[in-house]
Amino acid sequence: MKLKFIGVIIVAIGFLSCKEDAKKQYVETIQNHKKPNIIYILADDLGYGDLSCYGQTKFKTPHIDKLASKGMLFTQHYSGSTVCAPSRSSLMTGMHTGHTIIRGNKVRKNKTMLLEGQYPMPDSTFTMAEMLKKKGYKTGVFGKWGLGFPGSEGDPINQGFDTFFGYNCQRLGHNYYPYHLWSNKDSITLTGNAGRKNEVYGPELIHEKTLQFIEDNKKEPFFLYVSSIIPHAELMAPEKAIKKFRGNFMPEKTFEGVDDGPEYRNGPYGSQNECHATFAAMVSILDEQVGEIMDKVKTLGIEEHTIIIFTSDNGPHKEGGADPVFFNSNGGLKGFKRDLYEGGIRVPMIVSWPKKIKANTKTDHISAFWDIFPTLGAVVNAKTPTNIDGISFLPTLLNNTEQQNQHEYLYWEFHEKGGRQAVRKGNWKAVKYNVLKQSDSPIELYNLSNDIKEANNLATENPEVVKEMESIINTARTSSSIFTFKQETYLNSN
Repeated sequence: MKLKFIGVIIVAIGFLSCKEDAKKQYVETIQNHKKPNIIYILADDLGYGDLSCYGQTKFKTPHIDKLASKGMLFTQHYSGSTVCAPSRSSLMTGMHTGHTIIRGNKVRKNKTMLLEGQYPMPDSTFTMAEMLKKKGYKTGVFGKWGLGFPGSEGDPINQGFDTFFGYNCQRLGHNYYPYHLWSNKDSITLTGNAGRKNEVYGPELIHEKTLQFIEDNKKEPFFLYVSSIIPHAELMAPEKAIKKFRGNFMPEKTFEGVDDGPEYRNGPYGSQNECHATFAAMVSILDEQVGEIMDKVKTLGIEEHTIIIFTSDNGPHKEGGADPVFFNSNGGLKGFKRDLYEGGIRVPMIVSWPKKIKANTKTDHISAFWDIFPTLGAVVNAKTPTNIDGISFLPTLLNNTEQQNQHEYLYWEFHEKGGRQAVRKGNWKAVKYNVLKQSDSPIELYNLSNDIKEANNLATENPEVVKEMESIINTARTSSSIFTFKQETYLNSN
């Protein structure tokens, strides 16, 4: 009996010692570490189930899986919104869609045509890039922007980025063989894509510029925001990528799109006769590009001083011939892009930071896009604005969960499809649809602890919880000079 008691004491001392070691490592890391390079990779419309490390079985993503094996995989991470622009606005500002200034995919247009670029973030916006730039970081964004038309106050060069290469406009980012891309404030014509030629695959050129940015800034801390357009519709990839998957996903699906005329490569999706093979090819290209980024930082000898984050901007789409049901792209969750059910907003996230984040770990910490801003602020010892909604999850990354603060709730609103709102508080999830048409539309209530697929609406049985969720929905948001929660004219620009 005495030996058993002594054993319990030894185990307890060991447990406390481990906790103290974790706390000591956390304090030392945030106080003494060299400023790490930060690479944030954002896929476009990649679902919770589209990676093999998250359960995809029809194809593999070995490079992203390797990133997960080197770091931490999040099982309860949420996008900023269920479509592109507001999700990115939430990321850049650290605010949820009840507070961030861009809350929908609002396009620019005159009386006769759509104009390039989206409604801009105002100059007064303080972005994550501006915070990092103030801390001495070189900042670059490569891929899709969508938060302000060229030359506007929302242009990435006017929002804290030193370098930009890619698609300014979300609508033009639909097309993989674009007529032009932007290099900082210059429009670069791609003559190889003139007319109906397909010589320059946009993501490949953007990736080349991405790797060059890493090379050019290897001796100083940098923040690299890789905002890929893969695997957003349209479904388009080079033949060398498609042929690896041809015939593997039968029966194939076809899509008839726009292949000529004035709207060709101006937003509408091109036709595709091999939708399944092409989707797998596109995710494979993305996976290979992540692998090349990992190899680049390793080759340059900066791997141990580089944080790599990989995630997606919202759930999987169903446009352009995409078949998320066939691939189980939402991981069995309810809903898709434009939904505020889990399938529309729960996204994969992987974070790697050698010798700081324990390899091959998972966390069920509940987090969202608006947490990235304060987390990186904590990493670089920067003061973050007091009006943001995010909470740093750096303690979780550094295995010091006792110091980890938790959200009281998460909130989303979506201004299309009749207006939608959602709240997550603990394991309770409230969803409210058609709020623009019916202000008193009923709340749906789900308990995610035992109903992750949101199959059983428990609103009737839990009136007090519904009342609490209704109160959050009514108070979590503010009006803005751009978006009030009323009927707006939105076009499919995302």
